[in-house]
Amino acid sequence: MNEFPKGGISTKQLADFAKAYDKSPNARLLTNAFHKLKINDMAISSEGLAAQNFVFSTDIKTMSSTNQKSSGRCWLFAATNCLREIVAKKNKLDDFELSQSWLAFWDKFERANYFLESILATANLPTDDRVVAYILNTGVGDGGQWDMFVNIINKYGICPKSVYGETAQSSGTGNMNSLLNRALKVDAVVLRKMVAKRASAAKIAAAKTEMMSKIYTFLTTCYGKPVEKFDFEYKDKDGKYHCEKGYTPLSFKKKYFGNMLDDYVSIINAPTDDKPFNEVFTVDFLGNVAEAAPLRYLNLSIDDFKALVLKQLQDGEIVWFGSDCGKYSERGEKNLYDPDVYDFESVTGLDLSMTKAEMLDYGFSAMNHAMVITGVNVVNGKPNRWKIENSWGTDGPNKGYYFMSDKWFDSYVFQAVVHKKYLGKKADLLKRKPVVLKPWDPMGTLA
Repeated sequence: MNEFPKGGISTKQLADFAKAYDKSPNARLLTNAFHKLKINDMAISSEGLAAQNFVFSTDIKTMSSTNQKSSGRCWLFAATNCLREIVAKKNKLDDFELSQSWLAFWDKFERANYFLESILATANLPTDDRVVAYILNTGVGDGGQWDMFVNIINKYGICPKSVYGETAQSSGTGNMNSLLNRALKVDAVVLRKMVAKRASAAKIAAAKTEMMSKIYTFLTTCYGKPVEKFDFEYKDKDGKYHCEKGYTPLSFKKKYFGNMLDDYVSIINAPTDDKPFNEVFTVDFLGNVAEAAPLRYLNLSIDDFKALVLKQLQDGEIVWFGSDCGKYSERGEKNLYDPDVYDFESVTGLDLSMTKAEMLDYGFSAMNHAMVITGVNVVNGKPNRWKIENSWGTDGPNKGYYFMSDKWFDSYVFQAVVHKKYLGKKADLLKRKPVVLKPWDPMGTLA
């Protein structure tokens, strides 16, 4: 019998598929080529590569590209890449970095507490409940979002990288994260059992305090003891030595940044049916500092979204943004993001077309990397390409800076941070109570 029930593939269909393959000269040719060559190398478009020009009508001068190394701290590197320009300009510095490790230490510490609080908040639900499973599977990683950066710097301040630098663990976080998350799962078992046995709130709080003490010690061994006071020493562009004495991380933050971060807002472009434009959203169980306000996003159409980014750039200020860097990314020859750089459909014969909304709804694409937009090229009032400052070092063309086509922007950029002043009347939308999205919503992914 050739046919199988319930939608199975029949033997006749298999025979027809094989015949179609045998009759296709292109398929046989690609079989030979794919035996030795990577699909990306086969699909590269010479026209797509040649069409890109690394010239921008607005090109903000920024410092040398940084390197997050073997860690997922891109969101912190992108954020500090924005803020370091303020310190460098004020002090006439050629090069300067703020401490990403300082922020990562406190983010991990606060995220561990947030995890344990989430475990307690859901302790009466079974472990196979989708929310509980999400919390347990997510754990504490390297990634984050802009509001989480603001939470940390507002609570703990910031310091120069020269004061609190890198360690083997901060630069390569895999083993540290694995051990931390195993310990947190052990803690989750203990706390859930205490709740099930109706332990008192005081006993549960004491147990959690002991857990956090051990986590603090572990993180300190990985990153180094958090600095309490420091002197800021540097030489300016003229070679003149300076020493600003007696800072704490919070006083350093106050002097150089004040409360400016409160004037910035996260905008997103999520053109899905469940997220109307001009609406404010948050994501349940997404955060790091337990007592901080929920994360907030303003969802805008792609035209409104790009208009705000463009205004900020043309006023001379760079822009933090989040995107899906794994799609149509060419790294090495030109360092660019552009759908036209690869012709996968011609090479594979597959239908690969999806709208941005479909990519979000069906789990194909979401934000996974944060970078900084430092330039844009505008022709007849419309952008056609953007300049990107990455945090993967200075190797390759353009010394670590990347090209992003406007076509790629439309499809794979999901979030950006802009000053509220550019919102105009839309700023009133921020007063609305945010719509709460499920923890696993694609807008809750971490860069």
